[in-house]
This record gives sequence, structure tokens and C-alpha cells, in this order.
Amino acid sequence: MAAKSISINRAPVLTMWAAVVAQRLGFDEDEALTLGKAVAGLNAQAKGRRLGIFKPHEEKAKKAQEKKRGERFLIEVCGRPVPAENTDEGIRAVKGAQVIEPNGVRRYLEGKFGDDLGAVRKVMQRLAKGYKPKALADHCYRLYERFRPEIPEGIKGWGAKGDLDLGLIEGLARQKKEAEGLQ
Repeated sequence: MAAKSISINRAPVLTMWAAVVAQRLGFDEDEALTLGKAVAGLNAQAKGRRLGIFKPHEEKAKKAQEKKRGERFLIEVCGRPVPAENTDEGIRAVKGAQVIEPNGVRRYLEGKFGDDLGAVRKVMQRLAKGYKPKALADHCYRLYERFRPEIPEGIKGWGAKGDLDLGLIEGLARQKKEAEGLQ
């Protein structure tokens, strides 16, 4: 594959990467897509609070503490505890009171990546497959930090696009494979 660079902001990149990681960890595609979307949303909330764009919601925390056991559970993906629940269709991440729908995540990713979606998914899957599931779970966010698009620091970077270098991701996958061959 020829090295390709895509101008895109970080949220869809993290959504796709977290979904690929979740699928490698044993979730089906629909489950993984919802988990990926939730990871990116939680990351955006945390960054928005850190930058002062969003204010913490003490009321939400209090309401969450009042929930009964068994209503929701947490799944850790890319270092983030993601709220989820079992539905008739399988495990789904939730945002607030809403179950995240996998088809909505598909449309989101298709809209953001366009014709490059397949190539991005393929190269990320190749990188994820280079790791045993436990190692991937432990290192996935650090891997993301190595290939995510570079954007300006602080508020200037909020929603800004940067270059996602598919050649860099491919190189990380190749390095991992070569390192495995040396062991």
C-alpha cells in the first residue's frame, strides 16, 4: 500500500481505533463500534473539561451513584471505562440514557473518512493483530498517541484537523511484526 495521509480530526480516528481494539478483544463489530464511539466521546469530554470548554456536571455524578446494580456495567477500552448494557442485539455502549446505535457510528465514520474508511480500518486491524489481546489492551492508547493526527495545543486544537499518516500506522505494524520475529 502506498503511504497515504488523510486530513481529519482526532475524534473519528480514535473512534475507529477503539472499535478495532474492542473487536480484537473479542467484541463483535456492532458492539465494538458502539464502544469505540463511547471512548472518543469520553475522551472529548475529558479534554473539553481540561480546556474549560465543558464544565463538570456534579448532578450527573450524583444521579449515576443512585443507579441500582445491574442496570449498567463498565467495559475498559483504550484505558477508558465505558458504560454499557446488554440489549437484545448484544452489548451496546451508552451515552447518558441513550444506547449508542452501531449504524449511527457506521454513518459517522463513513462521513468522516469517506472513500478512505476501508484503508484506514485495514491498516488499523493489521496493527491490532500484531498484538496479543492483553498486550493490545495495555498498549492501545499509547499506540494511538503515536499515530493520531498532530493538532495545535489547547483550545486552538479543539476540532482541528491534522494528518493521519496511514504509512506510519503500517510502519508500526511492520515494526511489531519484525520485533516478534527477533524473539
